[in-house]
Amino acid sequence: MAVFTSGQPDKNQYRKFNIRADEFAPGDDYGMMREVLTRRFKRLISEAPRSPNAGAGDGQAAGGGEDSPWPDLVIVDGGEGQLNVARETLLALGVSDVAIAAIAKGPDRDAGCETFHLPGRHSFRLPARDPVLYFVQRLRDEAHRFAVGSHRQRRRRDIRDVGLQEIPGIGPSRKRALLRHFGTLKAIERASLADLAQVPGISGDTARRIYEFFHEAAG
Repeated sequence: MAVFTSGQPDKNQYRKFNIRADEFAPGDDYGMMREVLTRRFKRLISEAPRSPNAGAGDGQAAGGGEDSPWPDLVIVDGGEGQLNVARETLLALGVSDVAIAAIAKGPDRDAGCETFHLPGRHSFRLPARDPVLYFVQRLRDEAHRFAVGSHRQRRRRDIRDVGLQEIPGIGPSRKRALLRHFGTLKAIERASLADLAQVPGISGDTARRIYEFFHEAAG
């Protein structure tokens, strides 16, 4: 979850959510969205209680002032289905005055072709150079950057716990060769592509997989 305040990233308010429910099927976007939004807004209701219907009505932003943790707008990544799930989740918690929008990427996931979904309105697009579109793209890209970075950090921790064989193409023998050459998992993580390729039994392609696992782009 990324948060913007007054148009700028508010990184102190960013949050990571590890999905707790174990009944979700892989890729159950709706189920995970329900859990995250429920946890997010239950905490708001608990820590910063207010009249849940203090705004102008469903689909209109009430906000809570500059110092309030309550959002003016919740943006979810997806289409009409994700919008409906988000709206239903908030309504079930008694929150009907926080505006919600879903942003779906265009054909071939091209930037500039995003489709906007709002409650009670037909979907629409904004002109390619619209400043609002640029701002929403910035929001989305920042959320993706934060998510990718979080996943990479967690995967690095997992590697230290379960071993290098989690990297495709790394079995016990290559793991032993890497540890003999570098000494520690931390040293392997910090190694350059050229250094990895010098390890006996590690081909150029395998070295690249190891390097990219620890240094994949955050974009």
